[in-house]
Amino acid sequence: MKRVVDAPPSAAGFSLVEVLLALALGLLFSGVMVQALFAEGSNSQRLARLLRERAGTERALQLIRSDLQRASQATAQLGGSSSACSLAGRSVVLHLETPEGPITYSVGKPAEPIWRGQVLMRCGMAFGLQGEPSRGQAQNRVLLDGLASAGVQVHLQGPGALRLELRQELPLPRGEVQVLHQQRVLPAPSPI
Repeated sequence: MKRVVDAPPSAAGFSLVEVLLALALGLLFSGVMVQALFAEGSNSQRLARLLRERAGTERALQLIRSDLQRASQATAQLGGSSSACSLAGRSVVLHLETPEGPITYSVGKPAEPIWRGQVLMRCGMAFGLQGEPSRGQAQNRVLLDGLASAGVQVHLQGPGALRLELRQELPLPRGEVQVLHQQRVLPAPSPI
């Protein structure tokens, strides 16, 4: 009869304590990785929103720049002129006289509740399919929403130039506020 020799306890495998410790460390590492993935997703959403809002602000600035290039006169208020659209209590921040008709930029409460906070509106002629100004009836359109109080500032920078500042405050899901601030110096007809 052969005798069976028992292996030493260290060579027999893992003990229950070692297996439980390995499982606990594995779960902890997995939890940290899942939490990092969620944080990265949240940061990606925030960055995508920032890029989308900046693109909208850049389009609004390009439109204002092209309106200023066509304007023969620019003022920071209506003065003796009148807007072609109802302002509905909004404050005029820039009024332009162009060959196609007046263009008025105003800031205030939106007419519809779909917009976030204060809005920057443009009252002026529409554009045709090729991007040329039409001579039709003036239209009142929202350019930007989510503006802070005093979110649009127009300052005379010097002869033939003005500085336009835009400040948006956009609410984030956890009650935080994302602030976007852009400013540009644009050529303007003199005097402003």
